[in-house]
Amino acid sequence: MTRSLTRALRALALVMMAACASADVWAGDLYDAAVAHPGRTPKDIQRDAIDHPAEVLRLAGIQPGMVVVDFFGAGGYYSELLSYVVGPRGHVYLLNNEAYDEFADGSWKPRLERAPNIEHVTVDAQHLGLRDRSVDAIVLSKVYHDLYWVDPDPKDHWPVFDVPRVLGEMARVVKPGGILLLIDHSAKPGTGSSAAGTLHRIDEKFAQADFEKAGFTRVAQSEVLRRPDDPRDASTYQGPMVGKTDRFVLVFRRNKS
Repeated sequence: MTRSLTRALRALALVMMAACASADVWAGDLYDAAVAHPGRTPKDIQRDAIDHPAEVLRLAGIQPGMVVVDFFGAGGYYSELLSYVVGPRGHVYLLNNEAYDEFADGSWKPRLERAPNIEHVTVDAQHLGLRDRSVDAIVLSKVYHDLYWVDPDPKDHWPVFDVPRVLGEMARVVKPGGILLLIDHSAKPGTGSSAAGTLHRIDEKFAQADFEKAGFTRVAQSEVLRRPDDPRDASTYQGPMVGKTDRFVLVFRRNKS
């Protein structure tokens, strides 16, 4: 065997080993790898300790090559993580309405430079502007309750939503068998949507029933964001409960019929 052939075979073996190692990372540590991706901001990394995104996305089973919507994704914390999970063959829609865009104040823009498979779109939640059955998954992280929030200050331009219509839009764009990941702040059981405006919370069973009526079936849940010490009687976005709320995590699958 010639030296040149030996070197070529060794080089080929190294390439194959690297490919296998890469495959192992994607198969076994896809979500941890997304969280550990270089270039993520210190603010996002600090938030990871509260939101446990690797565990949550692993539960949802979002995979490379998928088309995913980050609904009312604001500044795009989850959008960036999703972009690393779905990879270059996948696509992430960061959908905000005008109010969420104003709230985010352009903080999503640097993410598009780090992750070009993210597309930011300003939408009317009741008309998402996406094709029927074109999306593999939708993520709603602590925003579903806002569909029931009625803003007392008209200057904020927060719309009054026809919630069944919004959820119907989600059901329209998700492929049959597709995924919907729902994360939100827990209200006291039996309170329905009544705490959405005052405390920015919503009742878990109410939420499940809402999405079931829209054509989704719950298939998984997680306790990773539970906080039994949360009395569920304080606001989630100001005061002592910020970052300490009990949150439910539900995964739904779009019905095939």
